[in-house]
Amino acid sequence: MMGILLLILLLLLLGIVPIWPHSRSWGYGPSGLMSVVLIILIFMLLTGRI
Repeated sequence: MMGILLLILLLLLLGIVPIWPHSRSWGYGPSGLMSVVLIILIFMLLTGRI
């Protein structure tokens, strides 16, 4: 389960890097959403729910 979450997280991080031509105009939206997902995952790890 943890390996799958890490793989998905890495793919999402790679997808929001603004060096890709299709993602340059997205602004801060994807990185802000990814930050929220990271905070939730860290909170769940610290509370032992994952």
